[in-house]
Order: sequence, then structure tokens, then C-alpha cells
Amino acid sequence: MIGGFLGAGKTTLVNHLLRGAGGLRIAVLVNDFGDLPIDRDLIVGSDGDTLEISGGCVCCSYGSDLMEALLELPRRRPGIDRVLIETSGVALPGMVASAVGLLEAYALDGIVVLADAETVRTQAADVYLGDTITRQLAAADLVILNRCDLVAAEARDETVRWAEGQAPNGRIVPAERAAVPAELMLGLRTHVGVSATGILRTPGGVAASVLYESLEFTLDRAVDVDQVARALAAPEAGVLRAKGCLQDTDGRLAMLQIVGRRFERAEAPVGATPGTLVVLGLRGQLDRACVEHALEER
Repeated sequence: MIGGFLGAGKTTLVNHLLRGAGGLRIAVLVNDFGDLPIDRDLIVGSDGDTLEISGGCVCCSYGSDLMEALLELPRRRPGIDRVLIETSGVALPGMVASAVGLLEAYALDGIVVLADAETVRTQAADVYLGDTITRQLAAADLVILNRCDLVAAEARDETVRWAEGQAPNGRIVPAERAAVPAELMLGLRTHVGVSATGILRTPGGVAASVLYESLEFTLDRAVDVDQVARALAAPEAGVLRAKGCLQDTDGRLAMLQIVGRRFERAEAPVGATPGTLVVLGLRGQLDRACVEHALEER
């Protein structure tokens, strides 16, 4: 779920993600194509309310009926791996996510809210806009604080601290031009245990090793998956996203997904490599010792 106020950079982010899909078949659902102009060099065809995107991706306009579009999507586009829902600038992504959660065919990976580092605090203080801005941020698992290159370092750091207070269950990700690794939102490898990219890259193709750090672990023993999840989702771990297929102490294989402070475990899919974990965080904030401690035998 991608939210954020008008002009925060949602269009730029979605175009970046389509370019960095790495073979994933992505469906992007938008209110109206006018709200989300897909880069023309990505489009290979169009059909009514649908744009065919390179790499097997698709962009569909859902108008006012998102739920109907989601129910129809598997029939119209079988084989889709991920769905990105871009909400309008004045929508509340948390409420939309709650509605989508009623559909059995879908599982929420996370709520990502973009905020403009230059304007978000002014907007939040506005008597008319403030409630929308603060409610958008409050629902976020990840807040991409965009356009950090347009503010001074001191102002950026103040805004990061302010945003941490507004998004109590989220992580703050400073960004320029909405350039974040596709792995941050598309799942840290196509399948856990099989590297799909080899190296984290920003959407422009530049290695993101300066800004982000990716850790990979292989475990040959069982762990308490719920306990590991709570430890990795705690603020001090600095984990933005994690994904793993771990053997639980009850002998079952569990797929663990973490986005910000949200975590979810499910039965591992067929073919998943057991005993693997991939973790992503901001360099200098991802605490490797904390992650390793969470994986120690109890």
C-alpha cells in the first residue's frame, strides 16, 4: 500500500519500482491514470483502463471500486506476484489497508507513506490538511521522507525526529527523488535462499551500499520464530525489512516477513529454502549484533 499527500513523490516511487522489479510480475492499481503517469518508455501497450508495462507488469485504473478490481485481478491477470495499490493524495492508507485485509486472496506486506521533507511539517500544522497528514503517517510501516536533498542537514534531522513521533509503528527512510532499493518494498529476494539481485541497487542503477546494508544468515537449527520476530521488529534492531524461512521449535517451517515494526508469520511455501534470513536496514542504523543475538539459541 503506497500513500502520501499530493506531490510527495508516489508517482516517482512507483516508476522506480517498476524499473527495479527484477523479473517480478507486478500489478499497479491506481485511481486514475492521470494521477499516476507511468514513464512512457515502460509502456508497451494499452487497452482501455489497462497499461501493459515491460517485464510482464501491468497498471490498471480502478476508479472508485478498488475491491472489485482486486477480486477481478487474478482472473484478468493470472500469475501476478505483487500488487502495489497507490492511494490518492487525500486518502487514508490505513483505512484502505483494513478493507483490503478482508479479501482472502491478499496479504498485506506493508503500508508505505511518502512525505515531503520540505513541506510535511507545515502541512501537518495546517488547520485543513493536518488531520489527513498525521493520520497517513500514523498508519505507516515505512515512511519514505522524500526530497531530503532539498533541505539542510539540521532541518532534515529535525524532520526525521518529528516523523518518528508521528509514525509510532513505522521506520523513517530518508530519500532523494524517492530512490530506495526495490528490495525494500518488493520482498528482499524473489524467493528466500535464492538471490535475485546479488547487490542492492537504487532505482537509478547506482549501488545502494553507501546508504543501505543487507545481511544474510543461514541457520541449521530451530528457533522460536515469534521471539525472533519481536526482536527484529523492535526499534533498537534498526531493521527496515526482513524475510526468512525458519524452522520453528515445534518442527514446522515458517515464513517470516517484517516491514518496519509489523511482522507476520505464515506456513512456508513449497520450495522455500529452510534456515535462511535476509535483513535490510540503513547503514549505520542496522544493528548486526542485535540481529545475531535475536537468532541465538535460547
